[in-house]
Amino acid sequence: MDKNAKLPENETGAVLFNVEPIILKYHYEIDYLHSYAQDSPFFAGLAHGKLLGSRCTGCGHVYATPRGHCMECGAATAWAELPTEGRVHTYTTCYYGGEAFLEETPFTLILVEFERVDTLFLSRLVGVEPDEVTIGMPVRAKFRRNSTFRPTDVYFVPL
Repeated sequence: MDKNAKLPENETGAVLFNVEPIILKYHYEIDYLHSYAQDSPFFAGLAHGKLLGSRCTGCGHVYATPRGHCMECGAATAWAELPTEGRVHTYTTCYYGGEAFLEETPFTLILVEFERVDTLFLSRLVGVEPDEVTIGMPVRAKFRRNSTFRPTDVYFVPL
């Protein structure tokens, strides 16, 4: 047994900013692997300029926000392409947002109503001042040219 054994020292570590409570600042980095699993077709659709929802294989209920099973009858659903034009069902203007939306604040969130689709789709409305948005306003989906595989890859503009 070596009583003089010790770990090698290096120049890394943390900088002490405060004593009570101790606050440490140090760099942290991680590669994060994420899978969209059964929702992958939705995000692949956005990358190809398509909105995909789901249609119940039992009762035919169509969901703008895809799901694996029908909320009405419980049957499995299948992927279905949604229209890219709809109308504003309701809206809200957000004056505060998360980090991803700080540069866009204020921004308008809308629930889009599509023909022959039983539920609504949440997205942003771009190109309209908040006081110009109206219920029933016709809108069209637009897609980011370079997909980030996030729900924000699709947004709506006035028709």
